[in-house]
Amino acid sequence: MRRYIAVALLAFTAFECSASESATGSFTATKSCEAFSSFAKSSNPGDVKVSAGKAYTVREINKTDYDWVRVEVPGAEPSLRWVQRACGTPALDDKPAPRPEGTAGEVCSLPNQQDSYVLAITWQPGFCEHTRYNGKKPECDAMNSGALEAKTLSLHGLWPNKKECGTQYGSCQGKPFELSKDTIDKIAPWMPNFYYERSFGAYEWNKHGKCQSLAPDEYFLKAVSAVRVVNDSEVGKIVLGNTGKSFRVNDFFDRVKARYGEKVAEAITLVCTQHKYLQEIRVSLPVEFSTDRDLPQMVANARPAGTRAVGCADEVYVEAAGKH
Repeated sequence: MRRYIAVALLAFTAFECSASESATGSFTATKSCEAFSSFAKSSNPGDVKVSAGKAYTVREINKTDYDWVRVEVPGAEPSLRWVQRACGTPALDDKPAPRPEGTAGEVCSLPNQQDSYVLAITWQPGFCEHTRYNGKKPECDAMNSGALEAKTLSLHGLWPNKKECGTQYGSCQGKPFELSKDTIDKIAPWMPNFYYERSFGAYEWNKHGKCQSLAPDEYFLKAVSAVRVVNDSEVGKIVLGNTGKSFRVNDFFDRVKARYGEKVAEAITLVCTQHKYLQEIRVSLPVEFSTDRDLPQMVANARPAGTRAVGCADEVYVEAAGKH
């Protein structure tokens, strides 16, 4: 009998893994629910729950007519967790084309296969104040104490994308993470974790950077240059001009559209936490992009982002740095 149960459970678990599909978008919890590392086994290391009113990034669904959503839960270990669809409101992007059967792992981890990029830009106070994270974040401690100011937007990462892999294109084989002191000095004002340690930079390189052809120094310098373009644009002016205040999502996109046109506005996604606080700005970029001109030139030929806001209500609050 025990053997039968074990075999059945193994089969169920295998089904859970093999039947899942890549997905992108957001999932806003409407109530507190358990977040399972495996829903087949009902395993939940750390007794993690999603919080009502909070939006989570979607990574997978369990099947086409899904009833489970796999989301990123910041601070959880492991961070990818399955949550029942009935626990909240999903807002999924168009699903990518199916992957060739039996080749997903190879297809989605082969370097230099990207067809676009996403530039992920952090509003550091919104992250530090309202996101759970494992261990300590020295840049957040410094920001809360007033030792580090939030004068600019910050680099989260530059992510090569491959359409048929969705968000799972990554973790390729490539050059080891190694940066010159000159590069670190240039990156740190725009990626403040570099003032204190290299762990987050190494993580971004290993997960995303290895999937493109630039060496680590060139990759991070280009990513920082792209953030500077956004920071100096109308996007940066809106965010920095509203520090400690709110702006309406519609007003944000109306201003961007008036300044640069619809194509640029369609390349941008605002990401909020707790349905209120600005946490991130994501910019869709073409596979070949230049950072030596302004925002319209940088996003030229980019695919539309698909959604203009993830986890945001009509009004977005731009958290100020420091304790309140």
